[in-house]
Amino acid sequence: MANNFFDKFHQTKLNNISEANENNNFYVLGIESSANKIGVGILKVLLNENTKKENKDSIEILSNVRATYTPPPGQGVIPVDAAEHHRENIFKLLEKALKESCIKMENINLFTYTKGPGMGQLLNVGCTVARTLACYYKKPLVPVNHCVAHIEMGRFVTGAINPVVLYASGGNTQIINRNKSQNGSDKYKIFGETLDVAVGNCFDKIARALNLDNYPSPGLSIERKARESKLYIKLPYSMKGMDMSFSGILSTILKLIEEEKEKIYFKETNKLKEEFICSICYSLQETVFSILCEATERCLSYVGSEEVLIVGGVGCNLRLQEMITNLMSQRKGKVHAMDERYCIDNGAMIAYTGYIQWLTQKEQDFYNLSDCTFTQRFRTDSVKITWE
Repeated sequence: MANNFFDKFHQTKLNNISEANENNNFYVLGIESSANKIGVGILKVLLNENTKKENKDSIEILSNVRATYTPPPGQGVIPVDAAEHHRENIFKLLEKALKESCIKMENINLFTYTKGPGMGQLLNVGCTVARTLACYYKKPLVPVNHCVAHIEMGRFVTGAINPVVLYASGGNTQIINRNKSQNGSDKYKIFGETLDVAVGNCFDKIARALNLDNYPSPGLSIERKARESKLYIKLPYSMKGMDMSFSGILSTILKLIEEEKEKIYFKETNKLKEEFICSICYSLQETVFSILCEATERCLSYVGSEEVLIVGGVGCNLRLQEMITNLMSQRKGKVHAMDERYCIDNGAMIAYTGYIQWLTQKEQDFYNLSDCTFTQRFRTDSVKITWE
């Protein structure tokens, strides 16, 4: 089965497509599979004497396709089902990405994939396919940190230089800045992070309790409901330094929902009132985003930066972007934000980060297939940064 698939890519001739010029173009393929999205991205790098060092002007995103596992309302991501979804869609996405890029698989010069962090069964899908492709086509393989990929893609798309990064997603909530050292062993430093549940996870659980639609995402359903209310319900506000806690907000809202359900249990229409749902969503956003803004501002003051980069799936939220923009306008600073194409998990961010990682470390012999595994725990501040 696998051999038939790879033979198909190896033998297929795409109509009206010229052969890639291996002397001028360098193609990178990235696979993202850390959570409920499976994505494939392909980059083209124009090689010339000016690209001995990484130059973003020479990089073009040819394709960035993905498929999302969407559970029914009231349910969360079940790893075994999501893994099956990824296995069913990965080959279709590879074929679609190659078609959009007008190249064949043998033209790919570098394969990259998400090593972690993420859900083990889902990471395994991307890792296995990437290892197989690299082995079959005898090309280098680069494992990529998912969190660092979000940051580097944000810098690439927005032009941010060394911002304070607000990274908010389903599995991570961190305040980050580049920790440049004199000995060259740079790493991203986490100045603050959630001490319990991540923002996106908190939103997902509340969306399930409210039975909101999971398509296209629970977070977007909450954002839409929040726009319909200005009724604020007081919620816990917990911070220590730049570290944050959201479990109190989650438990308080779940308790409020249960109490409201008990009130309507014996009524004919035992559905939560729309007004109650909207006020919960509004209060949730205002409280959580206020905490994120305060933590971000503290980091800005501490490191002396005046630019913020918002990354991660929650970073697509327009209310969060608005609040950060208001904060930075008072400080006369810059806000760098992206839309859902690159803010949400995608293969292009893996391809780009894998490429700049390979470009600065390709002389080192540590991209052996035996070392290209996956891990559910892979901290942002554990990755050595060798690029600018």
